[in-house]
Amino acid sequence: MLTSLLRTVLFAGVISVPVHSHADDVMSTMDTISVEVLEKSTAMWNGEKLPPYSAGQPEISIVKVTIPEGASLPLHEHPFATAGVLLQGHIEVRTPGGDRQELKAGEGLIELINRPHAGANIGSEPAVILVVYAGIEGRAVTHLVDSDTDAEEPL
Repeated sequence: MLTSLLRTVLFAGVISVPVHSHADDVMSTMDTISVEVLEKSTAMWNGEKLPPYSAGQPEISIVKVTIPEGASLPLHEHPFATAGVLLQGHIEVRTPGGDRQELKAGEGLIELINRPHAGANIGSEPAVILVVYAGIEGRAVTHLVDSDTDAEEPL
């Protein structure tokens, strides 16, 4: 199942754009529409500024990732802007250097770009993440990192 998850993540391409726009202002003025910004930032979860977008044909992917209870994702990197919302469960992401971020259901996260990190389901049920990648057509949005040569062991 983890292999299937990795294939989904490795072959998906998506875009992360600023959440607030003029359309958000218009929708929030309507009586029956509710707009809640879950995450908006010019920085990644570790506080570093987001790098500029890459040149090429943008390709947006929205991917639902399910991590079974007790399962971990291997050490990996994203070359493009990536953001997610944890729909269910409790996860932790961390870097080889010790930076950590926990998410509970309903919380959003702007992923690290070109920085090794791993993730794990630390809850008691499957963790379900809705991930949006700001990819470039024909290019992978996730690369595995060789933990023996590039960083310490993943979660």
